[in-house]
Amino acid sequence: MAVINSIAGFAEDMTAWRRHLHQHPELGFDCVETAGFVAQKLRDFGVDEIHEGIAKTGLVALIHGRGKGGVIGLRADMDALPIIEETGAEHASTVQGKMHACGHDGHTTMLLGAARHLAETRNFAGTVALIFQPAEEEGGGGGVMVDEGIMDRFGIDQVYAIHNAPGFPVGTFVTGPGPVLAAVDTFHIDVKGIGGHAANPHETSDPIPCAVSIVQAIQTIVSRNHYAQDDLVVSVTQIHAGSAENIVPDKVYINGTVRTFDPKVQDMVNRRMEEIVAGQAASFGIKAVLRYDRHYPATVNDVAKSEFAAEVARGVSGQVVYREGREMGAEDFSYMLQARPGAFIFLGAGEDGAGLHQPDYDFNDDIAPIGASYFVRLVETAQPVEG
Repeated sequence: MAVINSIAGFAEDMTAWRRHLHQHPELGFDCVETAGFVAQKLRDFGVDEIHEGIAKTGLVALIHGRGKGGVIGLRADMDALPIIEETGAEHASTVQGKMHACGHDGHTTMLLGAARHLAETRNFAGTVALIFQPAEEEGGGGGVMVDEGIMDRFGIDQVYAIHNAPGFPVGTFVTGPGPVLAAVDTFHIDVKGIGGHAANPHETSDPIPCAVSIVQAIQTIVSRNHYAQDDLVVSVTQIHAGSAENIVPDKVYINGTVRTFDPKVQDMVNRRMEEIVAGQAASFGIKAVLRYDRHYPATVNDVAKSEFAAEVARGVSGQVVYREGREMGAEDFSYMLQARPGAFIFLGAGEDGAGLHQPDYDFNDDIAPIGASYFVRLVETAQPVEG
């Protein structure tokens, strides 16, 4: 494993940073303490510029290298999840109902480790833009940072990110060309009837049979309206109704997610849901309202940049899976890849232990120096010092 010597030398510091962040999780755009911690570390490292307050609590820090060159962006996410932690770790969350269950504390640590080395050595041309963003899990902080102009403001011409990946061997990098993660949409359906006594259903307009029919009909979108060899997921994840066994409720709420890679498929799903909801409501003689929200677009790697990222990763770990495959998860790094060419890569965190978004998950500190070394080698390889 070709971890950079200086990074290996301060690996214990990285572990301490990560565990501090883990103990103090913050949600969405409210990453105030996290951003403050990051900014202070960057000042300690001697970075050249720190620009705070982007997308509320995001920041971009610049490190200038030796001589003229481009600007390469490296991104880490800072936010946590609304989950009650069950790791039992000494460094467990101190904030009830919030925890770093996706490893963003580790991603931030990797980028801080890279920043420390790059600020000390400056063995590259041009500039590195270190992007620390809030609200990846909810709110699309990456998109907000793009909308607030970070690509043009800092002259970023290519951009890269890492996500830890439980289930893959430690140190194994996984990436590929084109779409790697799905677009994500959310649907909300409010079925509105007239409630009453369950002994007299004829005096009510029961919304439950209508809701059941809507849920069943939605499942036919994948099986009957979509080409079977293309990727599409439509999942109903919440149904809320009723309060007692002898009361017909007056409303039902249905919620779920749609994952795909093609905007035309998103259009089709949206249209079919509108038709299904309206049709089923009419057949039961009650009202139903659909709200279909489009969120993160598909995460699409630039072909050349993904090949470059895989080659750099191979030099760091020697373990790279370069595949033409994609997953149905989603990432708001997609907005940055829409704005600039680049690549999203996964870093194996070990084949044992809990998966992402689980209450007993904890980031594997052993992979932080690997990720930091990858970030450094990206910069030094993409923007070498002349002569």
